[in-house]
Amino acid sequence: MTAPVTIDSHDLSQMLGSATPPRVIDVRTPGEFETAHIAGAYNVPLDLLREHRDEIIEHLDEDVVLVCRSGQRATQAEETLRQAGLTNVHILDGGITAWEAKGFAVNRGAQRWDLERQVRLVAGSIVLTSILGSIAAPKLKWVAGAIGGGLTFAAVSNTCAMGMMLSKLPYNRGASCDAQSIVAQLVDSAPAKKSVSRS
Repeated sequence: MTAPVTIDSHDLSQMLGSATPPRVIDVRTPGEFETAHIAGAYNVPLDLLREHRDEIIEHLDEDVVLVCRSGQRATQAEETLRQAGLTNVHILDGGITAWEAKGFAVNRGAQRWDLERQVRLVAGSIVLTSILGSIAAPKLKWVAGAIGGGLTFAAVSNTCAMGMMLSKLPYNRGASCDAQSIVAQLVDSAPAKKSVSRS
């Protein structure tokens, strides 16, 4: 399998201003998307993309640029789309974090913590509580060990079960985001004139 093609923020900015701009697919949770996203981006959360991949790719005939917070989820999305035969897929290097750091504009809405920050909070809280609780109940230390093992596996496999579970919480779901509405947006918008789930 070939390595995914990454593009930097400057290149994406130029592509978006061209006569044939790419489709920007943001694979973060709806809550993260509402917080800040690139104008014209479509919100297709990673779990929804995986579940409805074949239905969605039928409407992706121009270049596609995948965006997430830092690139991890976009890389997973790229692999999913390539396995389905889509070859015109790119990943925004550094994700929305790099885009904002370079000074490019985003549409802002209600502020929410990004998913990685939520994972750090939950994992850290479980470990701290387990260690403190192990003073009274020594076996609780194994809970902290299990979280450490899970985080190690997440790093090695480039996946995160805790993140996927947290993404399903109402806090992260934001406005309704389902396959039918996403497909309708892809069909209804011409490549040069795109609309999205707006915040």
